[in-house]
Amino acid sequence: MIWFDLVTPKSVLFFRKIIEALQKQGQRVLVTAREGVGYREVVALLNLYKIDFVNRGEFGGGDLRDKLRASIERQKALMEFISLYNISKLVSLCSVDANRVAFGLGIPIINFYDIPLSDCSANFKKALPQARLTIPLSTKLFHPYLVPKEIFLRFGLEEDQIITYNFYDVYLWLYDFKPDKKYFQYILNKYGLDNGKPLILVREEEFKSSYVSKKNNFLYKGVEILNKKLDANFIFIPRYESSYLEQEFPFATILKEKIYLQHLLAFCDLFIGGGGTINAESCFFGTPTISTRSFVSHYDKVLIDKGLMKKADNTQELVEIALQILGKRNNSDFFRKMSINFAYILENILAV
Repeated sequence: MIWFDLVTPKSVLFFRKIIEALQKQGQRVLVTAREGVGYREVVALLNLYKIDFVNRGEFGGGDLRDKLRASIERQKALMEFISLYNISKLVSLCSVDANRVAFGLGIPIINFYDIPLSDCSANFKKALPQARLTIPLSTKLFHPYLVPKEIFLRFGLEEDQIITYNFYDVYLWLYDFKPDKKYFQYILNKYGLDNGKPLILVREEEFKSSYVSKKNNFLYKGVEILNKKLDANFIFIPRYESSYLEQEFPFATILKEKIYLQHLLAFCDLFIGGGGTINAESCFFGTPTISTRSFVSHYDKVLIDKGLMKKADNTQELVEIALQILGKRNNSDFFRKMSINFAYILENILAV
């Protein structure tokens, strides 16, 4: 049985087709996940895509002590749970808890990862905690060509343990996706939004994550200013709890349900995001995109260098860039030139 531990929204999107393909080949799959107070995004996404899973453990969204406690307790819960099954290997996007349990139990570990550093250089002082705690444990590691292989070698892996693929991660679940304008209109109508106004989507940074040092407030200030300057619809896509967003931004719509967000990304007039994956999804559709992330990763830099995404580091930059690029779509062929050897990925997973 192949174990997948899905603990981020991206991991659900990334592994969905891989899990389906393995099951079609007759492989037995076990999926575990986690949630917590104010953090149900992963579970909601699993339910949306009708992926069978078992919840074990919680997301530790408080201080470092709370994160450590939640991690230790989740590792214990996972260890006891997977011991009931004949697990042949773990597949994850560098899930710390699952990696630690699998390593301790002698289970081969297959990791996929595209952000070993919170930086676009090779400065290992910027290595993410998740990377330090998982990459060295990998039996095999897959990574996109955008991140130099040399970085993973510095984590202690050998050349033959590392597999490079030639596409951007979001391409895996978007290459055959067909945006539906009717679904887009359905969401606007459901929330009572004016179809004649520009739509601006906003996504916060993952400020409760261990790799984000602090919550940037300029995003919120910038949105308030843009609301005064523009006659537009604003939709916030919450990362955690949403009540404070409703209080601070009464003019905006706060999504409270999990939807097929890619349809909105494809047709909106501007996306402002503090994340990585969703920013890349927006760029895939040619949507004007501004990153408010507190750092620039390797794949962020590629999007910026290709002119697919702008970077704002303060309120003034955010407002000026937003007013400049609103509604100006990008027709780059950057993503269209990519391809996926899906069979090769499955073959290498099964070979471990």
